[in-house]
Amino acid sequence: MNTDLITSLGNELYAALTGRQVVAPLTGRHPDITVEDAYRIQQRLNARRVEAGERIVGKKIGVTSRAVMTMLGVDQPDFGMLTDAMVYNEGEAIEAATLIQPKAEGEIAFLLRRDLIGPGVSAADVLAATEGVMACFEIVDSRIRDWKIRIQDTVADNASCGVFVLGDRLVDARRIDLQTCGMVLEKNGEVVVTGAGAATLGSPLTAMAWLANTLGRLGIPLKAGEVVLSGALGAMVPVKAGDSLRVSIGGIGGCSVRFA
Repeated sequence: MNTDLITSLGNELYAALTGRQVVAPLTGRHPDITVEDAYRIQQRLNARRVEAGERIVGKKIGVTSRAVMTMLGVDQPDFGMLTDAMVYNEGEAIEAATLIQPKAEGEIAFLLRRDLIGPGVSAADVLAATEGVMACFEIVDSRIRDWKIRIQDTVADNASCGVFVLGDRLVDARRIDLQTCGMVLEKNGEVVVTGAGAATLGSPLTAMAWLANTLGRLGIPLKAGEVVLSGALGAMVPVKAGDSLRVSIGGIGGCSVRFA
């Protein structure tokens, strides 16, 4: 895929993001698009966000469950960038109208106290570089019409990232079994999703090591002070104005969000 088309598609996704509109699936219009092409489109999309004044504050890992990998026909996760414009605090209201077709995921967020640069990063290295973990919501949002995505579509669209909400309790990751910790997600007072740390590549630490090593091969570091969303612990939940959600993760704590 040539540079002009990469730039054009990145600009198209940026216009969809800022205009809160959807676009037709990229893979339907460009059947030969590769995952590598898609990451170049993502880079253009995020460059437009930075040019507009946003600041990169972390990364997110997506497609960490076997079920989603099977659905998208891939054998590895993907990643996207987090900016300061995506951050919401515990309990803060999100205006539903600022999103397009949002869905909520309960996740474990990692706060890094030192750089983590692959390749060669292990789960132990991740623990050593982590300041702490907290419960969080990722509100995923696709600029692709009706969520009709293949892996190239979601990668190009910054891994379908919308906004995220961090809990207000930071916990030492070394004191928790991140593989077996359980998650309960409630929507409007009703339990709608349960899950566990093992849903993310067997362990969030495995997912984090994958990200550090994948980014390292691309010359991109995970930096001290950055937040990393390590992947969904259960299914996505559609949300709309008026909904209130809470996620609780064993040993870590909770996080709540409401949509106005």
